[in-house]
Amino acid sequence: MSKKIKPDTHGFVFSTNPDFKFEPEDNTPLETLDAAQQKLRIRLETKHRGGKTVSLITGFVGKEEDLEVLGKTLKNYCGTGGSAKDAEIIIQGDQRDKILQWLLKNGYKQTKKI
Repeated sequence: MSKKIKPDTHGFVFSTNPDFKFEPEDNTPLETLDAAQQKLRIRLETKHRGGKTVSLITGFVGKEEDLEVLGKTLKNYCGTGGSAKDAEIIIQGDQRDKILQWLLKNGYKQTKKI
């Protein structure tokens, strides 16, 4: 395939319709909700991690930069490693109680530990 012809994410490469145009996807960034409106869930997970235990925080709605800032703050508070991507924060080890305590103290009132 020629480098000039770029398929879109839906798999369209060629069309016989002369008026056909690739429609750009809406990549509008989400606005980050306030801490009180975030519905975060904290759970323990060991799947696909070689038996290692991690605390997984899901349910974050907002920009990727804000997710990374929250993830870095939680990692520093817990004193462990981890990552923040795909609307999830991964903290190494069973840190659910520490994470819940920090989130409730900082205004994340709708947080639950599963």
